Amino acid sequence: MGMIGGGTGSFIGDVHRKAASIDGMIQLVCGAFSSTPEKSIASGRDLGISESRCYANYQEMIVKEKKLPEEERMDFVAIVTPNHMHIPPAKLALENGFHVVCDKPVSLTLDEALELEKVIDKSGKLFALTHNYTGHPMVKQAKALVANGDLGNIRKIQAQYLQGWLSTSIEKEGQKQAAWRTDPTKSGIGGALGDIGTHAENLIEYITGLKIEEIAADLGVFGEGRTLDDDGNMLIRMNNGAKGTLSISQIALGEENNLAIKVYGDKGSLEWHQENPNELLTRWLKEPQKTYTPNGNGLYPEALEVSRIPAGHPEGYLEAFATIYKNFATHLNAIKNGNTVEKIDYPTVKDGIRGMKFIYAAVESDKNNASWVKI
Repeated sequence: MGMIGGGTGSFIGDVHRKAASIDGMIQLVCGAFSSTPEKSIASGRDLGISESRCYANYQEMIVKEKKLPEEERMDFVAIVTPNHMHIPPAKLALENGFHVVCDKPVSLTLDEALELEKVIDKSGKLFALTHNYTGHPMVKQAKALVANGDLGNIRKIQAQYLQGWLSTSIEKEGQKQAAWRTDPTKSGIGGALGDIGTHAENLIEYITGLKIEEIAADLGVFGEGRTLDDDGNMLIRMNNGAKGTLSISQIALGEENNLAIKVYGDKGSLEWHQENPNELLTRWLKEPQKTYTPNGNGLYPEALEVSRIPAGHPEGYLEAFATIYKNFATHLNAIKNGNTVEKIDYPTVKDGIRGMKFIYAAVESDKNNASWVKI
């Protein structure tokens, strides 16, 4: 693996590196870790990367890595930059024969995402998007319960992603994470929509196997001087006729990372909370309620496959992130060995495009007094 962005002091870069290493399938061998050449090379040194493979910028990295023998050069690149810097390195890497793992949302604009899909198709290379919450064992179990018809016909969905870290305008104090997320030139047309709303949207569609067909969004901008949304409430209509709500906020004072989902069918329902990720609560029409746990009883194979440690031992954020990398690496290894993979279980550019369409539809709806807009 090579890495673009994620230098010394980067939260998400460190998360990617740790997650990629958990299953022993991936080694970081090179990187362009900062937009400043000196910082990039210094970061690489701190990470123990050979100095010859600590690059001043991503262009240099891709060109020089391509010249290395196939068994030595990187197989894929992880892009962990702010949104506006996802597409240029992704396209260059794909066009030069490298697979890509990219942070979400996939791009700055919808047009960029659609163009990237064409580049991916032409290149024949793999592209994974790190919607990491889909990697939790209990999310896999939830998806399997729905897919196997245990919950019956899905009627209602409630999802939320609530944070409070932007309750005050910390971007004015030089907080880097806040600064780029509240800047439309770096974040795109969605603030909280892009940062956390796309996670909730993706989780809904991943677990239910349904698509959000229409949305009515009432967005809010509460931070002083901000132009991008930092709060929002949405009604959603699914393509099977189910209805639901989706609430997001980064100004919900006191909330930390409160991502949660409830799915209601005509035979049963389920409830999952990211802050308590090892429990999936289910309720049934004619049976007692049941709580599933990783490596516990009654799990479908999809959940058991990603339950790494014995029952009762907590599995969390890094492990879920690692599942994306593990499934991606498994697919990549199969291709290198001339084998086929029957089931691809990691988010792709199509999920990224869905996310961008969700952002655009919500913004359009909000501008028209929360009118219904098709995704």
